[in-house]
Amino acid sequence: MSQDLYQLSATDAVERLKAGDITPTRLVEAAFTRIAATDKHLNALPTLCPERAMAHAKRIEDENRRGVARPRAWLGGLPISIKDLMPVEGVRTTFGSPIYADHVPNESDILVEILEANGAIVIGKSNTPEFGAGASTFNEVFGKTRNPWNVAKSCAGSSGGAAVSVAAGQVWLAHGSDLGGSLRTPASFCGIVGLRPSPGRVPRGPIPLPFSSLLVNGPMARNVPDVALFLDAMSADHPRDPLALPPPSTSFAQGVREAKPPKRIAYSRNLGQFPIDKEVAAICAGALRHFTDMGTIIEEAEPDLHDAVEIFQVLRAAKFAAERAELLRTQRDKLKPEVIWNIEKGLRLDGETIGRAEIARGALYDRVCRFFERYDLLVCPSAIVPPFDVDVRYVEAVEGVRFDNYVAWIGITFALTLTACPVLSVPAGITVSGLPVGIQIMAPPRADAAALGAAALFEQASGLAKRLPLDPLSPSGTKLPLV
Repeated sequence: MSQDLYQLSATDAVERLKAGDITPTRLVEAAFTRIAATDKHLNALPTLCPERAMAHAKRIEDENRRGVARPRAWLGGLPISIKDLMPVEGVRTTFGSPIYADHVPNESDILVEILEANGAIVIGKSNTPEFGAGASTFNEVFGKTRNPWNVAKSCAGSSGGAAVSVAAGQVWLAHGSDLGGSLRTPASFCGIVGLRPSPGRVPRGPIPLPFSSLLVNGPMARNVPDVALFLDAMSADHPRDPLALPPPSTSFAQGVREAKPPKRIAYSRNLGQFPIDKEVAAICAGALRHFTDMGTIIEEAEPDLHDAVEIFQVLRAAKFAAERAELLRTQRDKLKPEVIWNIEKGLRLDGETIGRAEIARGALYDRVCRFFERYDLLVCPSAIVPPFDVDVRYVEAVEGVRFDNYVAWIGITFALTLTACPVLSVPAGITVSGLPVGIQIMAPPRADAAALGAAALFEQASGLAKRLPLDPLSPSGTKLPLV
């Protein structure tokens, strides 16, 4: 029975925890059993904390016996993974960098504190590229993380280990973060759901740039209702995050259950500027029939994002320079080439260039707001390619178009980052070779519930969520041996 618990959805597992049908300790045991069976093929959760997790589970069980009151977003003792960019007290946190290979923080991020107070049990840290830089998950500390749909393929990044831990049934929910697509691209590559919420929806801190809205934390899960459940547990108004928003009066989980089809959506094949693999384009366009069947009007359109690439590259580089310049000066030999390139790019910027990018982002945001006066949602592919070889550092060319840097190929996600709108990736289909492809669903500013509701209805129509959790597959498509 314990070995089958990993197959439960997070929503079902939490309901059973609240009813007392299963205990937190049983779920923790089931999670570690599944990790032991699968992670030798995947390398999704290289750092585990079984003693800490079991102690937390027993505390919850003791509080349950004493009748301790619980918050609205109570997860009941559900095991989760935390991305290795976020500190967890007493747990090795490397940021994917040799510089921090032995780092053990003495304080958790406020999001971890919020989640643990809401009944989540941290069982380990998910693998990520160094400082989250890059959309393929590998680093010099732990090595490569592999895609369970085909272990010879990349899981993308930077929340790659998080996506894999969910897809393979190692955990029911995974924390991720997203700057340029770090939640959405791995979700697409691994056939799961990842939400980049509105800035401030999920508090974080302390961080060096608390007023920046480029980087957000968010939920990853096997289906949309589970993502909504996790977002409820993450949402809080917190004084240490100056952007934090109060939770909505109606829970995101309830909003998903009551969702109604959107009236009019815009579909863009490539946001008007990015090359896209022909099979990916066909799968995403074909998936629109699920919205058409709901009675939704679909029009081909996209907001004016003509300067998004330049804006993002400037603001991203400025962020790297602000946060990592000292490491470049003192420990350059331990940084990967892509991180060095991004820091140096930022150091070459002047105030006028950064200022122009900020002003241009403001104008872009206004154009997007006007765009949503006509449309309920914007839909487009989550990635311009299907999962690629795990030994490839980044995509260098698509459909004859070559890229000149390591993040250029994820422009279809980072262009939407600049809008500050909630956007998620949900599975749209499967390639001929058996690899998942996702679509992005973006809603107007702060309309996280609308994005989740539409994605839930789309997911119900597609039926793709039923394919998870997944036993790791070989390149030939056969199941790899489990312990």
